[in-house]
Amino acid sequence: MDAQLQSDAEELRGRISQIVRHLDLPEKRSQIAQLERQTLDQGFWSDHKRAQSHMQHLNALKSDVSIWDGLVQRSEELVEFVELAGDESDDGMLEQLVLDATALRSDLEEHEFRLQLNGEHDGRPAILSVKQGAGGVDAQDWSEMLLRMYARWGEQSGYDTEVLDFTPGEEAGIKSAALRVTGDHAYGYLKSERGVHRLVRLSPFDSGHRRHTSFSLVEVYPEPDDADEVEIDPSEVRMEAFRASGHGGQSVQKNSTAVRLTHEPSGIVVSVQNERSQAQNRQVAMKILHARLTDLENQRRAAEQAKLKGDHVSAEFGRQVRSYVLHPYQMVKDHRTDHEVSDARGVLEGDLDSFLKAYLQSSIGS
Repeated sequence: MDAQLQSDAEELRGRISQIVRHLDLPEKRSQIAQLERQTLDQGFWSDHKRAQSHMQHLNALKSDVSIWDGLVQRSEELVEFVELAGDESDDGMLEQLVLDATALRSDLEEHEFRLQLNGEHDGRPAILSVKQGAGGVDAQDWSEMLLRMYARWGEQSGYDTEVLDFTPGEEAGIKSAALRVTGDHAYGYLKSERGVHRLVRLSPFDSGHRRHTSFSLVEVYPEPDDADEVEIDPSEVRMEAFRASGHGGQSVQKNSTAVRLTHEPSGIVVSVQNERSQAQNRQVAMKILHARLTDLENQRRAAEQAKLKGDHVSAEFGRQVRSYVLHPYQMVKDHRTDHEVSDARGVLEGDLDSFLKAYLQSSIGS
């Protein structure tokens, strides 16, 4: 029998067993049964939003139980088959079991890592906005590159993405845009992206082809559900209608369908021009405003709790979090974790996972 393989199989089974005890799967199964009974109640589907939230919670619990039940079964079978292969001196079977053990370890580490996404809002959809910073037309182009990067990451990671707003730049790129990302722990992964992103490259908009530095601000909010959504007094929101504009500032519509909402107590301004009608733009703008105000309230509560505990609170808003260098060399570096890669083009094509995971790993216990 391969002693190392046997040791690995037993170690994997032990790790999985320990995690499963901590997760208390019997309690999760009890919650699933209770939630399923509630779906049979008369009038359950009359409140569509509440029912949708209920089903999302139910499906998340089912997914957790299914994943860890599957890992338990695979670990038990691995130990059993390793013993069987050793007894029968089956080299071909042992080689396959080495591959199975490697795959099981990889899956375990992935799901073990995902257990870190346990923040109050980590399971929510995310609303990610990109706004041009300093750098003129280069910054507008850079903002569109970032928007594409996040859309590509979402596509590659199996998330649904929807552009909520898109305001074109004067010559190229965008002044601002908002992207809704829906899927498993979307906010938990994307919350690390909040802050200022810096690009260094040879400018395609400079006739002298000189090196330029551009900045864009990324903001990420958890989409609130009905339970934690901040109430907004309509009298405190000022609405202005204007014509949607395209590149160069030209109006692209005859009617004033674009909407700008100003929440006067907080000073938060949301502009949306992506939809065809003023009513649709207002609905999207209110969704974004709700998310921003709810996030603001969550940050206020977190700051108060940290103050009571004597913890230091870091102001992430407006902080430079990552640099992307395309000239004179290629590198992307996160200034919070010091994680860096040389494949800058790959990152801009959506290969963000190593940065997201490095941030989550660094924030454990903080």
